[in-house]
Amino acid sequence: MTHPALRASLAEVELVGAEMEITGRLMEASNATFLTEVRTASGSTTNWVYKPTEGERPLWDFPHRTLGLREVAAYEVSRIGGFDCVPVTVFAEGPMGPGSLQAWIESEPDAVAELVDLVPSTAVPSTGWFSCVEGIGADDRPVSVIHADDPRLRMLAVFDVLINNADRKGGHILASEGQVFGVDHGVSFHTDHKLRTLLWGWAGSELHDVELEAVAKAREEAPEQLTALLDELEVAALVRRADLLLNRRRLPRPRGQWPSIPWPPF
Repeated sequence: MTHPALRASLAEVELVGAEMEITGRLMEASNATFLTEVRTASGSTTNWVYKPTEGERPLWDFPHRTLGLREVAAYEVSRIGGFDCVPVTVFAEGPMGPGSLQAWIESEPDAVAELVDLVPSTAVPSTGWFSCVEGIGADDRPVSVIHADDPRLRMLAVFDVLINNADRKGGHILASEGQVFGVDHGVSFHTDHKLRTLLWGWAGSELHDVELEAVAKAREEAPEQLTALLDELEVAALVRRADLLLNRRRLPRPRGQWPSIPWPPF
């Protein structure tokens, strides 16, 4: 059954003529990010994550006031390709001006811990998990950030390659009702290679048919939807990344001089 956070038509109905009220702020976010309650004319309420454009912190490598549009673009690629890994995200007028509005996911911590975790390095499971970052914990003992060999997480890894996600932290991975979601895609779709992710466990492995089908569908159908959200060169770069995946039929390995893993990893 489709998770409510993926039902685009429902979201459109809810937002038409609805009232929005900010009910909280997500303080750990690097940009202004608010929990917003949407009330429809019929009296029903839903929660959304609202990121006003004016609250975006300027970045040296991304055009200013474009992060919200990139959030929407990531959702469109996920929806069109059938990755189904990004909650419904739209660009809308909110209490603090225009910005991205994303369906709130009530993530399940225990389910997330079965996907990504921080454990003592001596406790890394011998099978079913990949170690992606090693370091020293507060007690001066070795610790490892690990991620599961899970097909839902692997589909998210393929999606990140396609959109050139520069910030796939562990905290940007949510789990709810048996489905896995990625959030915070504002630093994606750059024309330069920017991929930074924890999900390198499958690096170099051959793509599965379902993954190739998702990439091919997004490559053929998404560009038309993205022209209003990204510039022409960024859309063309997405097509090139899709073509590379389809031709090589393998997930890439870390490359380049830039770090391949975001910091902090969570």
